[in-house]
Formats: sequence, C-alpha cells, structure tokens
Amino acid sequence: MAQITTGLRRVLNHPHVYVVTQRLLTSDRRTRHWVEQILRPRAGQRVLDIGCGPADLLRFLPEVEYVGFDSSADYIEAARARFGGRGRFEQARVDAATLEGLGRFDLVLARGVLHHLDDAEAEALFRLARAALSPGARLVTLDACWAEGQHPVARLLIARDRGQNVRDATGYRALAARVFDEVRVEVRHDLMRVPYTHCSLEASLAP
Repeated sequence: MAQITTGLRRVLNHPHVYVVTQRLLTSDRRTRHWVEQILRPRAGQRVLDIGCGPADLLRFLPEVEYVGFDSSADYIEAARARFGGRGRFEQARVDAATLEGLGRFDLVLARGVLHHLDDAEAEALFRLARAALSPGARLVTLDACWAEGQHPVARLLIARDRGQNVRDATGYRALAARVFDEVRVEVRHDLMRVPYTHCSLEASLAP
C-alpha cells in the first residue's frame, strides 16, 4: 500500500493527470456551487491564489485580476499555456519578498495548502494573507479535514493524502484566529463524488 500511495503522489505531480483526477473526483456543478456560495468572487476584483496548481479554478471565476503562485514549475507552465491571457502565474513560494510590489487584494485564496504546512508555517501563511488583503477583503481556504463520524472511506483517503498536517475544523480555526479577527469554518462532506471531508474557512479583519 505504501508503494502504491507513493506512486500515486508522484503521478499527481503531473499537471494533466492532476486536473483529470480532480475532475473525476469532483464535478463542475460541485465546484461552481462552492465558488458561488463560499468564494463569492466578483468581476473586477484582485484575486491572489496561493498554491494555484495548474489554475483550473479560473474556469469558474468571472473576469478578475488574477495572480497565482505555485512552487511547481510544471503546474505554472501548464497554467500559463492554458490561461496565459487571464492572469499572472509565478513559480515561487509565497513570502513577503514575492508579494512585494503586488499591492493589495480583494480576495486571497489557498485551496489544499494548509494541510501541507505545520502550525508555524500555517500561521506565517495567514500573516502573509492578512498583509496582502485590502480593507474589508477576505481569505478563503479549503482543506482536507478530520471530523467526528465521517465516512470511513473519507478517513482512508485523507490518511493517504500527500499533506501530513490534516486538522479538524477546530484546529484550522484556532490557527486562523491567531491572526484574524473574524474566522468562520464550515465542514463539508459534499464537494466530491466520493466520500470526503473538507474544512472551508473564511477569515477577515474587523471593520
């Protein structure tokens, strides 16, 4: 099982395989629902996507000023090839230096990022996101999540995830609350075709 899991992780590093796998596991309807109900982007907004991967989420966004960062050169190359006219894509880890000069954003997004980070790294990401947000703007994250009574298949899949820092909703919220005044979390079991559990988190500063 360990060899199979390691092989799958390596395969998912290929952008095309990653996109196909995501579309098999979820659906456009489910993703669109999450975008409309939770992410709530508006045309003309400035959007920063931390860990954007091949930027497939752009299919569901209105015309926004999009900046995506990912540490994978392959993912960024794929994003530029497909969406080059719709945004700016940078191969880099997000830190204060990479964000310098980019200005403030109306929406900062980090999907599938926090569960790859330990507590110190996650808090650092929250602080970077806070510094990048315009007044009244929001950070939205989405990650694998442990939950009481979740489907055993979901627990098995999450245990095999590439991220080694999966938390429950309380754990994600506690980290965000170190940095943000207002934090809301929602546990979702309906974002994939197979049993799976996500924590959707929204964080913002008090007006």
